[in-house]
Amino acid sequence: MLHPATRSLAALLALAASACSSGPAPGADAGAGPAGSAAAPDGGAGAPAAPLPPAAAGALRAPVREGGALARAAREEALYVADEDHGVLRVVPLPLDPARLGAGVPTPGRPAQVLALDGRVLATVRDPGLLLILRPDAAAGLVELGRVPLPADAWGIAVTPDEKTAIVTSAWTHKVSAVDLEAGKTRWTVDVAREPRGVAVLPDGSAAYVSHLVGADVTRIDDLGGAPRVRRVALPAAPLRAPSGERLAASLGYALALSEDGRRLFAARHALGAMGHAAWFGAATVDVLLTGRDEPLAPPHHGDLPVLRSAFAEQVITPESVITLPGASVTPVTQPRAVAYRKRARTLLVAGEGDDLVLEVDATAVDPTLAIVKSYPVGGRYDPHIRVAGTCGAPTGLALSADEATAWVFCRATGDVAAVRLHDPVAGPAVALAGAASSAGAAGAAPAEGPAALVHLADDPLGPEVAKGRRLFYSALDGTVSGNLGCAGCHPEGRDDGYVWREATFSTADGEHANFVGRPENIPEVAKRKGYPRRTPMLAGNVGAAGPYGWHGENEDLLERLQAGMGLHRWGGLPIDHTPAGLAARATYLTMFIRRGLVTPPRAEGAADERVKRGQEIFHSDEAKCSRCHVPTSDYTDRMAYPMPKRPPPPGYDEDPRPEYKTPSLRFVGGRPPYLHDGRAGTLAELIEQNADWMGKTSHLSPEDRAALVAFLETL
Repeated sequence: MLHPATRSLAALLALAASACSSGPAPGADAGAGPAGSAAAPDGGAGAPAAPLPPAAAGALRAPVREGGALARAAREEALYVADEDHGVLRVVPLPLDPARLGAGVPTPGRPAQVLALDGRVLATVRDPGLLLILRPDAAAGLVELGRVPLPADAWGIAVTPDEKTAIVTSAWTHKVSAVDLEAGKTRWTVDVAREPRGVAVLPDGSAAYVSHLVGADVTRIDDLGGAPRVRRVALPAAPLRAPSGERLAASLGYALALSEDGRRLFAARHALGAMGHAAWFGAATVDVLLTGRDEPLAPPHHGDLPVLRSAFAEQVITPESVITLPGASVTPVTQPRAVAYRKRARTLLVAGEGDDLVLEVDATAVDPTLAIVKSYPVGGRYDPHIRVAGTCGAPTGLALSADEATAWVFCRATGDVAAVRLHDPVAGPAVALAGAASSAGAAGAAPAEGPAALVHLADDPLGPEVAKGRRLFYSALDGTVSGNLGCAGCHPEGRDDGYVWREATFSTADGEHANFVGRPENIPEVAKRKGYPRRTPMLAGNVGAAGPYGWHGENEDLLERLQAGMGLHRWGGLPIDHTPAGLAARATYLTMFIRRGLVTPPRAEGAADERVKRGQEIFHSDEAKCSRCHVPTSDYTDRMAYPMPKRPPPPGYDEDPRPEYKTPSLRFVGGRPPYLHDGRAGTLAELIEQNADWMGKTSHLSPEDRAALVAFLETL
């Protein structure tokens, strides 16, 4: 067979059309699947099996061993919800019935995830860091059996196959711990990369994988029952949608899932800089790791592969398959938050926090987000002036019924639980091509009508005004606030994505606009412009001051900054029907939420050691001059903009013509690398080492004193 590069354009089009029209449904036994789903070697697994036939309830679903914001009871009599914003665990009886809802079981702190086992329920608590061990109770809902102290910000949870050990991630403190569930004690704790979140344990219990809110790599931990061995595993984000020869960064790595045999690990997240039609922010992705070799399934994108372009999609022709890249739809789902593996259909469900839907994709695909099975909307367009009846905003948790015919969805922004009927994998629709849909947010196959049932658990704990801001913060559907990405897409939980964006003025069909882009290659018209570096700032705990705001202190107050941001976070200009009053109203609601609704990270308690005390002395000294600008009494900033000596920008960025920069707050600085407006310093130690006398004076410090200064900064 001729290499695709030697074929005529007509032959390539015929090949593409054939692949698009005749690809088998998910789970079909074939050597080459639908677009993006060519069967690839994965350690000897071979082609995927045909869909399993219907069977009795409970017989199809293997025990769920990964936690989430929502979990199904082992006998399917109830759902459990980790309601972080109300600080309770909720027991939701099945079938869904508003008349049967209870008030919730208070927890010692905000619960993050819950996992239901047979006769036990586990839940993580963020601050103080805890693992709660509970049992179901007909009268009380849940009764606590014990609690295990953990590093602060305990978040993700999974159990080993024998259900004797729980693996727990602690996000802000970047730790992973193993808990002996029989003894109620911690076996070990290891340090890992920033913001560990989702965790999944291989079916044989030999290793656990951990995803991260920041960064593309995943962490593998071996020998869970002995002396744990930690290593980072490269998993490039959306390699088929990356610029040729480039590796993309990732964010929003909240969740992981495994295939039933454990040979494929699925990481749902956001690929920063992924290419697509007007994809200024990149695109959602489900990246697949072959666990037998710890290698990504998808190959890297190289420029010598022929690409077919059309108004709706781009198709990369490889010797093995035709891979369709998103065209008309920017991304098939926005802000992935939760995942569930549907064994019977060999598909993956992905909850889109930003566009209020659940996307079902082919789990056998090279890039599952390019092989869409069905889209299930659970919410609707949101008017910030009223709460739309029957909507489910910001899907955060997913759980499957035992027969896998129903998915339940917990929506954090509105406090709802929705039931969604899933398509029949035997008689359901064939896989659709990403980019073939006519409307963004419903790419691929025709969407379902909406939830089959919905119950409202509770109103917003901070009142209706903050509730409007909460909904706007998570939603990517409000075209005035941003262009198809919610605030939470760059500021997850009010923290940050660790990314250095590009700000530049671009010419579009409706004039010139200052916009952010992930990479200049995202927008072909502006590929020659690199843009000025703009490191995503952390919001939680850092937006209480009156002003000014912006890297240059260019906005007088937070309301003005938010309205300016509405023009920056998109491609092109604001919608033609926007009004000043509409901008101001949205900014007001958002201000209420990000000041009152976002929760700051935990801070370590206890007396400072001698090294921290020495660092504090240096910080306040007349020689170092740190505290002259980073004023302790005002969140370690004087909020003034100062002209800084020019430094060449990092590679891939333009030099900013404005030399003055506002003093940033140092609150929580130890947990949010990289540093400076351009992210040039990967660690605080590197920042102090490179600083010399650029900010304050540190060139006179000995290595020991530099280490002491870093130790002090990490306590702020």
